[in-house]
Amino acid sequence: GAKAGGGKKGKKPPKPKSVYSDTVNLPQTPFQLRANSVKREPEIQAFWDENGVYERLRSREGVESFTLHDGPPYANGDLHIGHALNKILKDFINRYQALKGKRVRYVPGWDCHGLPIELKVLQSLSKDERAALTPVTLRQKAKEFALETVDKQRDQFMRYGLLGDWQEPYLTLQPEYEAAQVEVFGRMVLNGHIYRGLKPVNWSPSSQTALAEAELEYPEGHVSRSIYAAFKLEEAAEALAAKLPEGAAPADVGVAVWTTTPWTIPANLAVAVNERLDYVLVEAEAAEEVEGATAQLPWPTRYLLVADGLREALAAKLGVGLRAVATLKGKEVEGSSYAHPLAGRVSPVVIGGEYITTESGTGLVHTAPGHGAEDYMTGQKYGLPLLSPVDDRGRFTAEAGEGLEGMQVLKEGNEEIVQRLTACGALLKEEPYEHKYPYDWRTKKPTIFRATEQWFASVEGFREGALEAIRGVQWFPASGVKRITAMTEGRSDWCISRQRTWGVPIPVFYDEESGEPLLNEETLAHIQAVFREHGSDAWWSMEVAELLPEAQRHLAPTLRKGTDTMDVWFDSGSSWAAVVQAREGLTYPADLYLEGSDQHRGWFQSSLLTGVASEGRAPYERVLTHGFVLDEKGIKMSK
Repeated sequence: GAKAGGGKKGKKPPKPKSVYSDTVNLPQTPFQLRANSVKREPEIQAFWDENGVYERLRSREGVESFTLHDGPPYANGDLHIGHALNKILKDFINRYQALKGKRVRYVPGWDCHGLPIELKVLQSLSKDERAALTPVTLRQKAKEFALETVDKQRDQFMRYGLLGDWQEPYLTLQPEYEAAQVEVFGRMVLNGHIYRGLKPVNWSPSSQTALAEAELEYPEGHVSRSIYAAFKLEEAAEALAAKLPEGAAPADVGVAVWTTTPWTIPANLAVAVNERLDYVLVEAEAAEEVEGATAQLPWPTRYLLVADGLREALAAKLGVGLRAVATLKGKEVEGSSYAHPLAGRVSPVVIGGEYITTESGTGLVHTAPGHGAEDYMTGQKYGLPLLSPVDDRGRFTAEAGEGLEGMQVLKEGNEEIVQRLTACGALLKEEPYEHKYPYDWRTKKPTIFRATEQWFASVEGFREGALEAIRGVQWFPASGVKRITAMTEGRSDWCISRQRTWGVPIPVFYDEESGEPLLNEETLAHIQAVFREHGSDAWWSMEVAELLPEAQRHLAPTLRKGTDTMDVWFDSGSSWAAVVQAREGLTYPADLYLEGSDQHRGWFQSSLLTGVASEGRAPYERVLTHGFVLDEKGIKMSK
């Protein structure tokens, strides 16, 4: 049918002016009806600039000063609403303090080192360019990327109308910043708070080097040899002992574990359970219903301990019914011990973390602190030693056990362990398991987790001092003090070394023969002076002799430079020394640190630890945290 109302509508006549409009007594104001902010905001900012408003505030004389120290955002990507909330809250406070007549100097900063930037650079290169990349070139490209991002973000921040030293920000890649960071590190060394220890990292036997997450690939179709094994209980914890069937001894129970890396069994030092999960003691059901009969098990213990949620899955794998004879919580199993099936040593059953689930395996996790991140954390909690009997090329060392030395762990080493477990009756089942497994992106060969020498800050050595410093700070909201106290009480020593190129080097030399580190007051002071003049690139571009102080240059032929860089949290955690103590017009300790509540774990804590370990105090008087901007689904908006 035809559309109704085909004709064009005529224009409405203008409304006649109301005869009453002049009789209404409205207040008069020069404010315009519309904000027209696109035009007006730049005009207002130009007015501030022309009149040097910020310069006048920061150079007031004879008045009290106020220092809000800026936590450095990461120089990667564009700004988002979270940045806006954070910086505008800071601006409110700075302006308020200025209105109270104080001298306010606000120095914005950027965190410029670290893996995300290094990764961006690597991704931008072709395969050939990557292969030809030297540390110096990579660092140059990373620096260019960081500086470009800083310029872009600075323009965006300035458009927010924030007052600050936008032409003289602090960047963690500035030579004077890096020198101050080395000074903080040096003070911690001289105070006895820095040591070398072992920690598991992704290791590539094919490249013989540690790899960062960014250098790993996870190709489709990787198949591991996965095994189910049972370790004989040696002693049962009280609650478990009380639930053993009548006449059963601990040795009648096998602790069932599952692993996709049989080669790590020689390094097993614990079995971990989840304290909240339900566990069951099971026995095999007889194939035929004969009164009182039980099946002859293909393994040497009468009972197995498994997570209740995985009992049926395990029964299906083993091809035998499993009947529960007792149920207990993971917490009740803690404190039991078992005998290692190959090494014979007795090891504990411990409580692991939330990584222990009923999604796969047995709910009990074979724990080798030298070969896994979670295993390592659990080991730290229980003071377990670190055993990592594997060399740089991925071969067993003599520590792995009789007859294993020299075997490639991913090849014949794996095979040998499976055979030995079978021979001693500990193997329950072997099956291929397809999953995502990390490969070295350069060599396309599989990697392993192995413990290597890393540098640590011994939090244990100054934990009490840190807790005392926390009590001397005002926290807003008050719940902040509980959060950071709990985190400081519970944290393990801080691993500050990274096997990366884009960062501040750990300024240590090693003896070519013995591997002994050379790190003393003289070498640290000299490197600090070199970095102040040339930046940390000097570590890569200069010879060992140039990096040593005059009195120790004769040692140069016997030394090599370390290749580790510092954790970027050490970079930003040194900003109080590089900025607040160093820049004119700023007062130390800072009056205020203000960031999102995730920084109790991050910048507030790293700043506290470096401050206490080198100066014996917190670098801030007050700490204020804000929440996060959420989207319509209640999810944090961070991009």
